[in-house]
Amino acid sequence: MQLSIVIPLLNEEESLKELHDWIVSVMQSNHFSYEILFVDDGSTDASWDIISQLSQLNPYVKGIRFLKNFGKSQALHAGFNLAKGDVIITMDADLQDNPEEIPELYNLIQSKEYDLISGWKKKRYDSLIFKNLPSKLFNWAAKKTSGVKLHDFNCGLKAYNKSVVKSIEVSGEMHRYIPVLAKNAGFNKIGEKVVKHQARKYGHTKFGMERFINGFLDLITIWFVSRFGKRPMHLFGALGVLMFIIGFGFALYLGIDKLFLNPFGRLITDRPEFYISLISMVIGTQLFLAGFIGEIITRSKRNEPRYHISEELNLNSEQTQYSL
Repeated sequence: MQLSIVIPLLNEEESLKELHDWIVSVMQSNHFSYEILFVDDGSTDASWDIISQLSQLNPYVKGIRFLKNFGKSQALHAGFNLAKGDVIITMDADLQDNPEEIPELYNLIQSKEYDLISGWKKKRYDSLIFKNLPSKLFNWAAKKTSGVKLHDFNCGLKAYNKSVVKSIEVSGEMHRYIPVLAKNAGFNKIGEKVVKHQARKYGHTKFGMERFINGFLDLITIWFVSRFGKRPMHLFGALGVLMFIIGFGFALYLGIDKLFLNPFGRLITDRPEFYISLISMVIGTQLFLAGFIGEIITRSKRNEPRYHISEELNLNSEQTQYSL
């Protein structure tokens, strides 16, 4: 199979039929073998009913339904696990991503041998204050922190070599930083393509202030994990040793001063250096223990489910020829 198109969604009932027909038209005109994998992230509208209808009409349509809203990253993770195509395309379900971009994205992965191509919505039709400016800030911070030179990390339209999606773990709100996860996993051929951005036709954006805050927290997390995730002792242990040395240095100074230089001076407990020494050694010990515990957790990590699927469609069915 050439293409797997993974579409995470939440309450997008108005756009699903139109998006499906548009994708199918592009697939047929380019003679692609494909599958469309809708991942319903706990929608409360008729989205799942529409996906069910589409799967009955088109055996290339597959569906996953979560018991509740677990988040876009978990939806992508589920889609990546089940995708069978040589190239995986991700796109949003709100019709703001243009399916006409898919053939060129596919060719960049297959012909140019890129690991990942990220869309760049150079001209956007979103709210300037509530989406455009936060996105620009995200992209600047992610670029500076990660070293991945992309203009638009948050674009939902991306193309992946199959080996990439089978090698990375997407969790939390990390879907924004999938290119960074891919780089950390050793996939260095990451490119970018300017794509058309279309104004939202139905519904309303799911972007809120909590996602703005969570995005920055996840950026800090991904920076830490990429540098110290497999060796937390290198950070916490080093800081712990540094703080302990500072505390021990003050304690040594106080001891020498009291025993040899000024034995009849102030009590050691009346001097601020004593408390600096004490606090530094306590903090140093705690940091060292944090690194040690982090190492134990890393080595005994358990794979716990991050989401629960309530229904599936066409995942094991034989595919037949379909036409509009």
